[in-house]
Amino acid sequence: MSILNILTIPNPILKQVSLPVEKIDNEIKTLINNMRETMLSSKHCVGIAAVQVGVLSRIILVDVSLNLKPHHNNGLLIMINPKIVYMSGKLKSREGCLSVPDFTGNVIRKNKIEVEYTDITGNKQLLKTHGFESICIQHEIDHLDGFVFLDKVTSLKTDIFKRI
Repeated sequence: MSILNILTIPNPILKQVSLPVEKIDNEIKTLINNMRETMLSSKHCVGIAAVQVGVLSRIILVDVSLNLKPHHNNGLLIMINPKIVYMSGKLKSREGCLSVPDFTGNVIRKNKIEVEYTDITGNKQLLKTHGFESICIQHEIDHLDGFVFLDKVTSLKTDIFKRI
């Protein structure tokens, strides 16, 4: 396994829309293993999208159990071609990102979501989740659609904070 380089803003690849994964082969499984290793090597990281390592494939990994605060969680989620099919409620939270290393920001997202995705074995899944895990999944899916959290803040003047 390898620790992969993280693309940071303003790298134009981060603004591109990722393509669906057609086949889960050894190359995709190696990418996923390397993404997991990269995530684990990054302090406080609870999610990563393939585009952040320069691969325009619709793959995200989320594991909020890695956060120091206790949260509802489903452990490590490997989501291939994730699609949010239901959302409700609102939550405002402070977000950070490997691709935006110098800043955090307040973002309003949906509190509850349902996500359809394919797991690493090729099986279709439906996940219902809420709270912090929901926020993280939405954050990572945004990456697949060419957005970083800075694109979602209400006010660049009042909702962006320098990381200390």
